[in-house]
Amino acid sequence: MKSFRYTITDKMGLHAQPAGFLTKLALSFPCRVTVVQGNRRADAKKIFGVMGLRVRCGQEITLETDGDREEEAIEALREFAKNNL
Repeated sequence: MKSFRYTITDKMGLHAQPAGFLTKLALSFPCRVTVVQGNRRADAKKIFGVMGLRVRCGQEITLETDGDREEEAIEALREFAKNNL
């Protein structure tokens, strides 16, 4: 399993548009991708789960990957987070 932490800097938080792009990116990898915020977890391949976390600006999330191509996935997610969240 690979993971990294990221603090949301988008003033609107993890809202619908970036959540949709995150989900699309997660779906492009065969591994499990999870978004963790506090004690809540969501499957990053399900947009309603990601949006249901209600992550706000300034809150920290952890993105986790586990399985085939997990290293490639975590690097793509890291780059996505830095550019979009």
